[in-house]
Amino acid sequence: MPTHIADITTLHNGVKMPWFGLGVYKAQEGEEVISAVKSAIQSGYRHIDTAALYKNEEGVGQGIREAGIPREELFITTKVWNDDQGYENTLKAFDESLTKLGLEYVDLYLIHWPVKGLYKETWKALESLYESGKVRAIGVSNFLIHHLEDLLSDCKIKPMVNQVEFHPWLTQEDLQAFCKENSIQLEAWSPLARGQLLDHPTIVDIAEKYNKSTAQIILRWDLQHEVITIPKSVKPERIKQNAEVFDFELSTEDMEALDAINENKRTGMDPRSFD
Repeated sequence: MPTHIADITTLHNGVKMPWFGLGVYKAQEGEEVISAVKSAIQSGYRHIDTAALYKNEEGVGQGIREAGIPREELFITTKVWNDDQGYENTLKAFDESLTKLGLEYVDLYLIHWPVKGLYKETWKALESLYESGKVRAIGVSNFLIHHLEDLLSDCKIKPMVNQVEFHPWLTQEDLQAFCKENSIQLEAWSPLARGQLLDHPTIVDIAEKYNKSTAQIILRWDLQHEVITIPKSVKPERIKQNAEVFDFELSTEDMEALDAINENKRTGMDPRSFD
């Protein structure tokens, strides 16, 4: 169980990935995202998660360069968007992302959503990028069990990561178990349910007990479930506070109380019906 912000998990291909990172969804290109990335790195984060869709890859790359930390100490994720799926399109989209980031390689490249009829071709492109050494690990995002089973039925390399919406309202226990059985690391986007869980009475009670914020309680819950978590913020004080989750441990009883909040409730799109 992680006890420090720099703690890592080892993916099934041997690549080491930090348990904790900064998400930059909705962080504006330019000064806002540059400043968020620099604040995170200064606060000890070594993992930054972006995507072509976020339209801020250039700023992420600039923030990384300005932070002055050696590239090999950082873990950078980006994703191929739905409109760019398919074999050739994905290879082209990846090159564009790499150019915008100003990097020689990315640590993790994900398929953003399981676009029906395309994600298998897209996966072949990811396998080829992985084999070429331009990407250290490849994975998927928003894949449910049936998508993963379909991919695993004939892929050459199995996904190392599945990044999904995950928080106490949406515990996805079956998906968690499936990923564990198949050595696919689960990663949480929107771990705070877009802020909607921050005043949930159960979480408020537990937060008071540990003298922590409700956000910190939820993020700690993620980590104790062995789920990588990437809370997003552009405020330096919030970025720092989100990372202060390594100096305490939730009891089994409190973990169970948080699990019991589950309503299978999503705050984002449903992978079964996303458009």
